[in-house]
Amino acid sequence: MELIYKPWAWYVAGPIIVFVLFMLVKLGKSFGMSSNLNTMCTIAGAGKFSDTFKTDWKINTWSLVLILGVFLGGLIAFNFLHVEAPQLHPDSVDSLKAMGFNSVNQDFLPQKLYSLDALLTIKGFAIVLLAGFLVGFGARYAGGCTSGHAISGLSNLQLPSLIAVIGFFIGGLLMVHFLMPLIF
Repeated sequence: MELIYKPWAWYVAGPIIVFVLFMLVKLGKSFGMSSNLNTMCTIAGAGKFSDTFKTDWKINTWSLVLILGVFLGGLIAFNFLHVEAPQLHPDSVDSLKAMGFNSVNQDFLPQKLYSLDALLTIKGFAIVLLAGFLVGFGARYAGGCTSGHAISGLSNLQLPSLIAVIGFFIGGLLMVHFLMPLIF
């Protein structure tokens, strides 16, 4: 179990990622999560309203199984493995506590955003709703999510993925250094 609890070294995790990506390329697939939105909309019957969703969703069932595996793996790890919350650098902890995030280094998700009490406030609900919309819209507008572009797209040397990843980093930096202090 100790092997599961500790972060893996780059020389172990890297070749595993390369192997998985090689197999996906060999099978004609690409890695990413946001494309499942199209698959789920197709299953739900959105093809009646938009030609975008008139596809054969059965060719993407492997990707739906991946989502199920990620969900179940997270559920099992959270409930049975008793993994400690990641420990952030003391400077980051001080900055976050100054904004009111008091559960830093104690919980995986900040209680100020992800507790039921926070969600039931106007501000908390608006943040979650707006953030969800921006992430969903951004992933579809960019033609994929961070995992799809950064792992699959960059490994295939795709210029649009490089541009998207640079945009993700710029957006993250802007959020952390400018928007978060304004919001909190």
